[in-house]
Amino acid sequence: MNIDKKILEKQGYRFTGDHSSVKICSWTKNSLQDKGECYKKKFYGIKTHRCAQMTPSMICPNRCVFCWRDLDYYTAEKMDKIDDPKEIIKNTIEQQRKLLSGMKGNKNINLKKFHEAQDPNQFAISLTGEPTIYPRLNELLIEIHKLNATSFLVTNGMFPDALKSLEELPTQVYLSLDAPTKEMYRATDNPLIKDFWERLNKSLRIISELKTRTVIRITAVKGINMSNEKEYADLIKIANPNWVEIKSYSFIGESRARLVQENVPTFNECKIFAENIGKFLGMKIIDTHERSKAILLAKEETKDRLLNK
Repeated sequence: MNIDKKILEKQGYRFTGDHSSVKICSWTKNSLQDKGECYKKKFYGIKTHRCAQMTPSMICPNRCVFCWRDLDYYTAEKMDKIDDPKEIIKNTIEQQRKLLSGMKGNKNINLKKFHEAQDPNQFAISLTGEPTIYPRLNELLIEIHKLNATSFLVTNGMFPDALKSLEELPTQVYLSLDAPTKEMYRATDNPLIKDFWERLNKSLRIISELKTRTVIRITAVKGINMSNEKEYADLIKIANPNWVEIKSYSFIGESRARLVQENVPTFNECKIFAENIGKFLGMKIIDTHERSKAILLAKEETKDRLLNK
């Protein structure tokens, strides 16, 4: 594992331990200036300006072609040192406040939101890396929930046993499904782990058993993984999630060295792709966020979709 902290700090990251970090999301900045809200606000009701985008793990065993990071760095199957979960959360809040402090002088800032943002009540465990590598994830979730905050955990499914062993469940679990077949997954995610397909399928089965809100998320990359809708649906049926998200790939970071602008689908292309998958699942589009090119599928609308935290 190779991490250049100075480079990451220049990019806006702040370390909350040896292998954990936080970064202010662009949507949080937008929300504080009343310039728009994250799709998670529209889809699930979380407050964008009170969301902490963080991770307990900077490393990941996959080398996805659409990933923003430099794949020569941060790629591994396990971590060396283990940060204390209490320190991670304490430092996440402290660093979040420091990162936000410079915005107070902005004439466009919504001061009410700014003051509320000092105490995040939503933790998106999705900043970078694979959080289920972190062996004290259960304790981390406990610390988050002690704050009466919600937690959204995003996993690539490469560590199903870690997912299954969670006793403190996240408010919402996302499983990333980047390809519909083993061959396409190998080409798209380029995993280090040899039994990646078996692990992914095991995670899909575990997702179906979790007593919490569940989402299957597909990052749509034009010309790469926007096909084989029936095969996607067959995998999604195993997980039986509450919702399916289709969201466009963003042409950012180091992914620009591997892909081209033409790999970014339009909102309409994402919508058609989502509709085609939905037909095989008996799901329909229940919401969209056009600026993020995000589509939400479900079998039916439910009253509890919006958390209203």
